[in-house]
Amino acid sequence: MISTADFFKYCQWSGIATLALAVLTILALVLKWGFKFRLVGATGFMGVLTAGLFALSLVPIVHTSVPGALHYSLIYDNGSDRATIAVKTPISEAGLDATLRQAAGDLYSYGRSGAIDRQLKVRARTVVHPRPGVSEPLVLGEVTRSLGGGEDGQLDVRIDRANLTKVASTKT
Repeated sequence: MISTADFFKYCQWSGIATLALAVLTILALVLKWGFKFRLVGATGFMGVLTAGLFALSLVPIVHTSVPGALHYSLIYDNGSDRATIAVKTPISEAGLDATLRQAAGDLYSYGRSGAIDRQLKVRARTVVHPRPGVSEPLVLGEVTRSLGGGEDGQLDVRIDRANLTKVASTKT
């Protein structure tokens, strides 16, 4: 994975290339070369590229992995304060806890506006089939995290043990 130090190094090289291209563009404008406006466009593009690399060198890009987390599918996300994930069964309580923590970390971003209480709630659910032709969605647990607390926000994990035992006893 590319680190912020790598992005800063690329930003430096891109900045040098942008300055060199700017000098060449000024020279082309003074000497009235035919392709001077192409150089203006290329210089502008290099400026935007350099600014983007600089921005990426400031913000760390880190993906944290929770040990024991299982694969999940995001099935609903309003982009603000609610999300729902689907987990496969059978699942243990420890696996569900780790998966909820992983989902809360994955779905957190600075861009989520959140509700008045500034909380992100992620629910984990599965679908069981108690008898042929009948499907029943079950909420297995929920994690709540603060949207204002940064990357290491406090997590409140609640697991519905009754629904977990119902999943274990039902054919999925």
